[in-house]
Amino acid sequence: MPRSESPPPQKRRRQSDHENGTALPPLSLSILGVEPMDEFIKEIADWTHYTIMQRPPDLQGKVEVEAKVGLLRDKQTHERLKFPVLVETIIDPNFDGHRFESNMTISQHKHFNTRLNELKMSSTQPDFPSATPIEYRHLHLVDTFYPSDHPHDRDKIRVTRDEKTGNVVECMRKIRLGNLDISSPKRQADWRVSVNLEIPVAHPVGSPTHTRKKDRLSYIHEEFSIDLTQVHSTSSTAAPELTHELEIEITRPQLLLATAAKRNDPNASEVERFAFDELIRAFVNNARILVRNAAPDGWVGGV
Repeated sequence: MPRSESPPPQKRRRQSDHENGTALPPLSLSILGVEPMDEFIKEIADWTHYTIMQRPPDLQGKVEVEAKVGLLRDKQTHERLKFPVLVETIIDPNFDGHRFESNMTISQHKHFNTRLNELKMSSTQPDFPSATPIEYRHLHLVDTFYPSDHPHDRDKIRVTRDEKTGNVVECMRKIRLGNLDISSPKRQADWRVSVNLEIPVAHPVGSPTHTRKKDRLSYIHEEFSIDLTQVHSTSSTAAPELTHELEIEITRPQLLLATAAKRNDPNASEVERFAFDELIRAFVNNARILVRNAAPDGWVGGV
């Protein structure tokens, strides 16, 4: 009798990567299906919005929101400010144990100039991550400062002229409304968010107290201007000084105020209610990018 042949062994069905747990399946943003708002960005948005909306109603001028890159230093030790934290942290505005210094070294200035120029060139290429190219301006400005007419006013009057033509660009009094400092222990730099009010005034009479010649490179992308500036300062009471600064500013004050007015307005559309937070989110992200690209040993006085 012929030997019967058993049926060929069935191949074991291969488990998919999803079934055997070697690949991550699509996940929800959270158990509610939404991503919780970033507290860091929300805190900066809340503070900025409050500072703007609480500005003196009797003073009419242009609201300026900017972030400067620099170092936070302990007032006592003059060393870089340190807290027992691992990542970037917003400092309580009521904390008074530090100062902010924005003066970078020439090598740091050159480093950012190179990186921003490379980014400007890349922005015109088809594979650039943003659909908006970066614009570039090179400005030569001269600021002269005069005492304010207000005896208790610490803010001086600033007259800005185009250095080449001598034409007055603006004449105004700048009032500081508030500062919010951010410590970045993992990075080579910290940063400060400032809200100011720039009030147009008549050209002052008399002699200026000091002068600042500014060689400014501006890189404009969408609603923001990144300004890299070399400043020559002279006065009758101090030696000439050369400093270098990096800042980012929201370019359209009218848009800033319009979005601030609609924030959390129940009668506004959802897009209008959240436009201010979106503007601040992009502003904060750009400031973070600058801080994270700072080179080592790039600050006057050292880290």
